[in-house]
Amino acid sequence: MNAPKHSAAAVGHVRYRIAVDTGGTFTDVVVSSNHGTMTVGKALTTYSRIYDGFKASLDRAAVDLGSSSGDDVLRSADVIVYGTTHATNAVLTGRVARTALLVTEGFADTLTLREGGRRNVFDSKAPYPPPYVPRHLTFELRERISAEGDIVAELDEEHARSVISSLADSGVEAIAVMLLWSIVNDRHERRIGQLIEELLPGTAYTLSTDANPSIREYRRASAASIDASLKPLMASHVGNLLSDLRGAHFGGDLMVVTSEGAVLDVADVVQRPVLTINSGPSMAPLVGAAAAPDADVVVVCDMGGTTFDVSLVERGQVQHTREAWLGEPFVGNLTGLSSVAVHSIGAGGGSIAWIDQGGMLRVGPQSARSDPGPAAYGRGGELPTVTDACVLLGYLNAETFSGGFPLDRDAAERAMVTHVANRFGMTALQAAQAVIDVSANHMATAIRQAALEHGTDPRGALIVAGGGAGAMVATAIAQMLDASRVLIPATAGVLAAYGAHEAPIATEFTAPVFSDTGAFDSDAVQRAIVDLESQASKFLERFAKPGTTPNLSYFAYARYPAQAWDLRVPFNGRPEVSETGRRAIEEAFHAEHDNRNGTKDPGSRVEVLSWGVRAELTADQYNTTLRASRSGGSDVRTYDITFAGRTQQTPRYPGAAVRPGQMISGPAIIDEPTTTVVLPPGWSLEVDQSRNFHLTHEDQGAA
Repeated sequence: MNAPKHSAAAVGHVRYRIAVDTGGTFTDVVVSSNHGTMTVGKALTTYSRIYDGFKASLDRAAVDLGSSSGDDVLRSADVIVYGTTHATNAVLTGRVARTALLVTEGFADTLTLREGGRRNVFDSKAPYPPPYVPRHLTFELRERISAEGDIVAELDEEHARSVISSLADSGVEAIAVMLLWSIVNDRHERRIGQLIEELLPGTAYTLSTDANPSIREYRRASAASIDASLKPLMASHVGNLLSDLRGAHFGGDLMVVTSEGAVLDVADVVQRPVLTINSGPSMAPLVGAAAAPDADVVVVCDMGGTTFDVSLVERGQVQHTREAWLGEPFVGNLTGLSSVAVHSIGAGGGSIAWIDQGGMLRVGPQSARSDPGPAAYGRGGELPTVTDACVLLGYLNAETFSGGFPLDRDAAERAMVTHVANRFGMTALQAAQAVIDVSANHMATAIRQAALEHGTDPRGALIVAGGGAGAMVATAIAQMLDASRVLIPATAGVLAAYGAHEAPIATEFTAPVFSDTGAFDSDAVQRAIVDLESQASKFLERFAKPGTTPNLSYFAYARYPAQAWDLRVPFNGRPEVSETGRRAIEEAFHAEHDNRNGTKDPGSRVEVLSWGVRAELTADQYNTTLRASRSGGSDVRTYDITFAGRTQQTPRYPGAAVRPGQMISGPAIIDEPTTTVVLPPGWSLEVDQSRNFHLTHEDQGAA
């Protein structure tokens, strides 16, 4: 973990910056002060009232700050950065507003057909799930605009008024609007918005040109539908949180994490909640990029209580995608918006071990979550989980566990014996080891898939592991990937929260201006870039404060002619629109295509589908160091720990007993406040000056 930069404002009274990540099992916080300290906290997520879990985490962090409670910290906080999976979970479970979709006449099946793909190209009978907005709530409007922006048929306002007025009788709570070619001429979409405000005042609605100005109509319809359906929910969710914070005398700014790997003001996110889809995992890659900016390939693994998230960082650059499906690709839902490329599977610490109909041991995707939680939590859970396996193997110690509640080893053993060991004729320890092995293999497979989809070989990559459970299985995953190096950041247990703490204020602006480098319309491209820069400048001016540094970066989405999919192509500086600039754009695409797909066609022209500008404000952070926890003591003791089926005497180090520069040879266990580092035999560990743990496999490291 690199120390944040010094702020000139770090004088006078103590002021705080708080980042919170609300996960499916735990709520994590990171708190830094202008007096140079940083602490972390972790508590169980409280679904009925998010603030309660956040406050419990903050209270734990406040102890190490020397404050009597989190109330004192809240009153002195300037900023809270909030990350949540609330929107994503709502979409996946269908707990969203009843939404209608208004489309151009003849295009009512846009959401049903999606983009026509399927996982198995030879299975023509694979059933498709229903569309995000039901067909009976999809209504056609009489209008038509051409691809050139010409009005072919004027909007039939009388018919539109009739349709909009009828929506109240259907119990509609939100409305999405997607008219064909509105990205070229949005006159009709804007008029529909005005009619909704006139006829159904107070009803949430989203225009596709605002949700996702993309050439592909499915992505615009999907983004608009998801955004509209989330507006009532997220307004209530964030509003309740803000109300609780104000009630606790928090007077600072509330920022919300977005899928773009940045944060935005809460008011912006309430107006465009689709930006929070898949935002939860987007912060961890920022930590990986900062921890190893010069590494060719960094695999960032964030293993929480419910999911295991994988992301890639190449030469310090976090990878982005517009193919982040909610659910299974091609049959799930897609916003088409740029987001940090994260591959998630149901393999967290709370993932449940079970036996399938064929008698095979499975782990996940079902999770015990925080309620009732793993059996070892003693909260009524009776099914064995990865956490229970870690307790039985000795990785998690019931005597030193600092999760805010005691661990029940006997309950973990009963669950493992009843549901796994007895089925296979194993001992409890053998069953626990099997659960860890199956889970690690599942996660290693997810890493291979994510890496190969991005044209990257994960073998030999640096593994950056975090999340409450990540450091316990990191070496097992690394060995399955033939990787010999693992980095456990000092803030590993709250990896996403720390990423949010360091995240910039940023957003992206795109213009769907089609450009063929074989017949390059330099004037149109120039106008598009100037307009994007104008939007970006207004955004930067809005959030600029003393101590912030503005930055613009440029990119495009492009493809070879006749290709179905496009690539995000970053540019070194502002793209030129001259003949020399056109060739530079082609060369940048050829290089990116070669990097992603292992092939290129240098003689081919390139089609640019859209141009983009990312506006970013980085703030000078407090010059902080992570303060060691005041709990847990400093005595090193020896326990029986099981590694790969073999139990042996192993030293157990409290985090406070490990010093920068110290080297430890496995086997060993290190108990940090929010995670546990497992160092098996054959691995060694070194602690750097920022208290990051560098693990190396001795045989492979020597080679």
